[in-house]
Amino acid sequence: MADDKSKKGPADSSKINVNEDYELDYWTKALNVSKEELKQAVQKAGTSAKAVREYLNK
Repeated sequence: MADDKSKKGPADSSKINVNEDYELDYWTKALNVSKEELKQAVQKAGTSAKAVREYLNK
């Protein structure tokens, strides 16, 4: 099933999917980081929103 592009938030709020533009927009605003910073954090910490928050708060 295709993603519903009318949704503004993540499909699963415990995971970060940087491959979907609407999720990338949501998470960059929620975490107050740039797209590149978010992508780097996900690459280092994984897709868990909790792990990414902890990584960014170091």
